[in-house]
Amino acid sequence: MKVAVVMGGASPEHHVSLASGKGIADAVTELGHTAVPLVIDQQGDWADGLHESIDLLRSVDVVLIGLHGEYGEDGRLQGFLDQLKVPYVGSGVTASAVGLDKHLTKAVLRAHGIPVTPGVRLFGAETSDTEAAVQKLKEADVEFPVFVKPANGGSSFGVGRATDLASLADAIAAAAELDPQVLVEKEMVGREIDLAVLQFPDGRVEVGPPLEIHSDPAQPFFNATAKYDAESATQFVVPAPLDPELAELLNRTALEVFEVLGCQGLARVDFFVPADGKPVVNEINTLPGFTPASQFPRMWAAAGYSYADVVGVLIETAVAKS
Repeated sequence: MKVAVVMGGASPEHHVSLASGKGIADAVTELGHTAVPLVIDQQGDWADGLHESIDLLRSVDVVLIGLHGEYGEDGRLQGFLDQLKVPYVGSGVTASAVGLDKHLTKAVLRAHGIPVTPGVRLFGAETSDTEAAVQKLKEADVEFPVFVKPANGGSSFGVGRATDLASLADAIAAAAELDPQVLVEKEMVGREIDLAVLQFPDGRVEVGPPLEIHSDPAQPFFNATAKYDAESATQFVVPAPLDPELAELLNRTALEVFEVLGCQGLARVDFFVPADGKPVVNEINTLPGFTPASQFPRMWAAAGYSYADVVGVLIETAVAKS
C-alpha cells in the first residue's frame, strides 16, 4: 500500500510531531508499504506546496497523521481529508475537535457521569483579571495549588503550577499566549496512570497495559522538559502495579471515554489516581505522541506488539472503516 505520513504542523508541538512522523514512516517501510512523507511547516503551509500535496494525498491508499495539537489533532486536517475522500488513521472531525479542547472534553465526560479533574475555564477578559479568576475558583471549591494550562494543546506547553495570586497571574498569562481559553485545575496528588486504547480492523477496541509516570524529580511537574529532554530522569513503569479492582475500573473508564467521545483508531486516556479517592480523567489524546519512546507504543510493547505491529494495526483499521 501507499501510505502518506503527515507531520510537523503549526502548533508548538511541531518538533515532537516530526519525531512521531519519522518513526511512523520508518515503520511503514518496515511493513513493506511505500511511505510518502508530507511535512506541514511551522507557518501551517505544506512544504511540497498545497496543490502538489493534494495530488499526493489523492494518490495514496491511507493517511497516517503524525500531527499533534491544533491544526492537526483538532479536526481541521480530518475535515480536509474527508473532503478529499482519503481514508485516514484515527478519530473523525467531531471527536478530534472535542478531544483537543480539554474544557469541552471534561464537560462531555462530566455529563456522562465520568469523574474529571475539578477546575474552571477562563476566557476573554477573565484571563487578565486574576481576582475574578480566584473568585471563580472559590465558587468551584478549587483551592491553591492549581495547574494552569491552555485549553487546546498538548506536550505540557504553556502549563504552569500556581500556589498564590502572583504565580497564578503569571501562569494564566503564559497559557493565554497559546490559547484564548485557559483552564485552571485543582492539583491532584497521587499517581499518574495512562492507558492506551487501540481499535482493530474487526471493530473490537482493546486497552493496553497501564503505564505509570514517575516524573523527573528535578522538575516541578511532568512538564515538557521532563517529557522530552534527553537528560530527563523521568521513568515510565509499564505495566504499572495496580490492584485488580483499580485496573478494571481504569480499563472500563478508558473504554467509556473512547466510546462517549466517538473516538476511532487510537487514543491515550490519562488519569490521576488520588491516594484517598477515585480515579479522575485528566485528558484524552486522540493522536498521542508516537515516537518509539512515547508512552503509547511503550504500553503496546508490554502487550507484545512491536512499534511496527501497532502501525500495521492502525493502517489496517483505517482501511477497513473506509
